[in-house]
Amino acid sequence: MSSKLRLSIVVLALAACGSGSNPPSRLDDACAIVAQRPAYLRAMKKTERKWDVPVPVQMATIYQESKFDSDARTPHKYALGIIPMGRVSSAYGYSQALDGTWDDYRKEEGGRWAKRDNIRDATDFMGWYMDKTEKRNGIPKTDARRQYLAYHEGHTGYARGSYNSKDWLIRVARSVEARAAMYDAQLRSCRKR
Repeated sequence: MSSKLRLSIVVLALAACGSGSNPPSRLDDACAIVAQRPAYLRAMKKTERKWDVPVPVQMATIYQESKFDSDARTPHKYALGIIPMGRVSSAYGYSQALDGTWDDYRKEEGGRWAKRDNIRDATDFMGWYMDKTEKRNGIPKTDARRQYLAYHEGHTGYARGSYNSKDWLIRVARSVEARAAMYDAQLRSCRKR
């Protein structure tokens, strides 16, 4: 094997190991997020065109679910406080999609190569899911609070009102709504600059 080929293989292997990106540094500033990660905005705008889910709703949901960490996972469970028993759930990636829901998305829309740690696939998943939420539960895609409740509880859980007994989740959903409004105002101002 030639030294150039070996070097190419090593470079590709190292690039694959480092393919995950660190979250943007200023998560309370939508303009800073999109300036630091322009691919995020491109992915979200594509999802907005395809699924009609506003960019600020996508951003606020991703913030809440993963803080823009492509490798976000739920914490480990422990038996007796010390014996690792796996993770709390299978949620993973930017969108924190569960294995089963992600599999449904890949079968219906994303294709088998879609990855939860890819911002384009994660935002497309969110658009697909929120589109289903609007159809099944009648929640407008602009309603960040109720879309988040259905995102967290699932379509059936939301329809049953399972969130009503979870004060903490209602507070989180209000926070998502406020963040979506904040991101919307910020994005409007940075477009004017």
